[in-house]
Amino acid sequence: MVQTVRRPEEILAYRSLRQTLVSKPKELWTAGPTDSVLTALQTMGDKNVGLIVVLDQRRLVGVVSERDCVRRAVLAQKPLETTPVSDIMTRQVVTVDFAHTFADCMRLMHQHGIRHLPVVDGGNVIAVVSVRDLLREAVAHNAKIIAELELERLSIFTSMA
Repeated sequence: MVQTVRRPEEILAYRSLRQTLVSKPKELWTAGPTDSVLTALQTMGDKNVGLIVVLDQRRLVGVVSERDCVRRAVLAQKPLETTPVSDIMTRQVVTVDFAHTFADCMRLMHQHGIRHLPVVDGGNVIAVVSVRDLLREAVAHNAKIIAELELERLSIFTSMA
């Protein structure tokens, strides 16, 4: 039986971020630093996302997640209608670019205890990759590998008959 050698892009850990983002919708949900926490929460609820990027004149200044809203606004009893996003957002943002791989993204999320990574290209945020996006990619990849192994097993058994 011929053993094929997989190319790096066929190995999930080496798959480029660009490949992972191909199947992801192209929308980027944002807020401004002066927008209210309530407005940010409404955007997250309407768009069914757990994090939005905070841009000031198209420059990344932070991110705000549902967790940020709950812990830094709701539990702190700040008025959601008047508290600006800048008061509760995360300012030290871990980002990635197209040079990063699937494994790089997983490693960064694990190291920093985060679930989302803004993707920057040419200084502009173009997308956000989530742990859910990476999990979806892993499940699809593993299903493909399993199908290949089943086909290989079938061909071995039929050639022996």
